Amino acid sequence: MTSRRTTRIASILIAGSFAIAACGGDDAADAPAAEEPAAEEPAAEEPASTGPADCAAEQLDGDLYLYNWSEYIDPELKTMFEDKYGVAVIEDNYDSNEAMQPIVAAGNSGYDVIVPSDYMVSILISEGTIQKLNKAAIPNFANLDAQFNPPSYDPNAEYVAAYQWGTTGLGVNLSVVGDDVDAGWGLVFDPAIASKYSGQITLLNDPRETLGAALKYLGYSLNTTDLAQLEEAKALVADAVANLAAFDSDQYDELLTLGQTVIAHGYSGNIVVSIDGYEGDDEYTYIVPNQGGTIWTDNMAIPFDAPHPCTAHTFINFILDAENGAQLSEWNYYGSPNAASVEFMDPEFLADETVYPADRSKLEFITDTGDFETNFSDSFSEAKG
Repeated sequence: MTSRRTTRIASILIAGSFAIAACGGDDAADAPAAEEPAAEEPAAEEPASTGPADCAAEQLDGDLYLYNWSEYIDPELKTMFEDKYGVAVIEDNYDSNEAMQPIVAAGNSGYDVIVPSDYMVSILISEGTIQKLNKAAIPNFANLDAQFNPPSYDPNAEYVAAYQWGTTGLGVNLSVVGDDVDAGWGLVFDPAIASKYSGQITLLNDPRETLGAALKYLGYSLNTTDLAQLEEAKALVADAVANLAAFDSDQYDELLTLGQTVIAHGYSGNIVVSIDGYEGDDEYTYIVPNQGGTIWTDNMAIPFDAPHPCTAHTFINFILDAENGAQLSEWNYYGSPNAASVEFMDPEFLADETVYPADRSKLEFITDTGDFETNFSDSFSEAKG
């Protein structure tokens, strides 16, 4: 383990059992909970302008309102930004791209920076939900590795800056499941196997990730637009419900290492960091199942009606600083898209295959399936019951 990593496991109170019906990601809990920005910014009826904003490097126009995945930025980096620029960073969290998108698309969300995944970027661009970036205000944009600049989902590198990348797989308690883990996605989708761990399995509360895992188990692409294949995947997820503790995209990693669950579907860095913070870390492992899984890139973007677009540009530039980018990745334990950060990273971190897998042949990026996206959302809701 790298000496620069920061353990970020917080104690959590687990009151009673997890009811699957209480873990949905589309309810009011996903709405902004932090103090709203001042009302001087009127609600936008539709995306009237997608930028770029007229901002200079390090220009500020207010506090920063960040809408991010949970536990996805080193708190020290937020403090450093606040101290350097004399503004506050107010953060709210979401548990899926599908939970974030309608809040931002509706307008007047109050957020300055969001962190959408690759396929969602395509959707946000097409609907005019995010604005073009002013590269003059982000000189550190040049630090991005060529494979992330431009990305396929933003082919002219106009709208987003890559934030982190990683994989999606399974965290497993080896002391329960056994050291020889070769069942792949069957650990959650094969009833003969999963029933052994009934009530001790979590799946992500995310339509594309969870249906994608079922599709990979069936031997299909996670980007299928075949309704029959999607129906098979939906049936698998529906059958898996009987063995689940929860659909959860927030605490799945802590639940695993606190002994509440045995198998956790989740993101590589979250699971590895949680394992690293546990004294008996050799009892746990993170795997990408042998049928394959998701590789993803998350990105920083500015909503079309962000109240403080100049502070947003300054924040993006701050994250893309070489040393800050290294700190972000080593804290998250995710791959860095920042080529300039490599020299500041621990060699052991760079050699870790859970972060930088050598064989990516069975990994797929989730892509925007256009009008078919509705089928994923509907199928997931139906499978959860």
